[in-house]
Amino acid sequence: MDILNELRRVIRLESKTLADLEKTLTPQFEEAVKMLQACQGKVILMGVGKSGLIANKISATMVSTGTPAVFLHGSEGMHGDIGIVAKDDIVLAVGKSGESEELLALLPFIRKIGARIISITVKPESSLARGSDLVLITPVEEEACPLNMAPTCSTTAALVLGDALAMALMKLRNFQPEDFALFHPGGQLGKRLLLTVDDCMRKGDANPVIEAAESISTMLCEMTSKQAGAVSIIDSQQHLLGLITDFDIRRTLEAGQDLFAMTIAGVMNEKPSFVYVDEKAVNALEFMERRDKPISVLPVLDRQDKVVGMIHLHDLISRGL
Repeated sequence: MDILNELRRVIRLESKTLADLEKTLTPQFEEAVKMLQACQGKVILMGVGKSGLIANKISATMVSTGTPAVFLHGSEGMHGDIGIVAKDDIVLAVGKSGESEELLALLPFIRKIGARIISITVKPESSLARGSDLVLITPVEEEACPLNMAPTCSTTAALVLGDALAMALMKLRNFQPEDFALFHPGGQLGKRLLLTVDDCMRKGDANPVIEAAESISTMLCEMTSKQAGAVSIIDSQQHLLGLITDFDIRRTLEAGQDLFAMTIAGVMNEKPSFVYVDEKAVNALEFMERRDKPISVLPVLDRQDKVVGMIHLHDLISRGL
């Protein structure tokens, strides 16, 4: 057997299946999207075997793109899980042959509950199709399996159709990047769009801050105990007067000056950069990194220009930004 030719054969057959699917889209597919958009409950994806795996994936795609959905396994549905179905739901049943006993056994009970049924199947005359409110046919001439048995082209067609339905619904719902981020808080996109400086900064007892009238010794203790490599210098009203970093201390010592004979005002940077507490954390990260000389810490101010925290480059990186 020529392995590369066999791989090409499978890819060619599955590609043809998708081309055929695109050509045979009917108004019923548009009607299905409108039904799903108008659904007052949730979309329940149902299937068994390979079709069940496809249904599960379609469910996950819908959930992450703004369509409330859940997967119901045909077999488990007969043993209590059908309780998840409500009258305002739409059941989207996936089955190549449309004759799976597990799916067909559930249809009468779904009907009694009052949920509507949309089926995705290769067989327009199947029992599943006849028992559905709307049928979406995925034309498959043959499977890519050499025995024409293992679901390959049929599962690809069902999966792509499910993706198409989900993406159409996503557009109709005007699903925006901020919505996607909210549903994916663990991903980098979610963190970049959702996390604010307040979510990542050192605040309260962890915020290194000291008034300008304090001694150099007290300042050093504050910087060391908070382990931020810097300390914000404030007045009695908590307004930012300056910033002292490890670099400022090294520079003073390298100049041969007696650090302990100096005042905090004599050591600090009087015009430090800062960031506001309600800004996006990713903006703070980009500001710290894009400078000619990247900085590792920024004092954090509220909109009344009072110091409320400190953000460290490591804090932002550790949050996955």
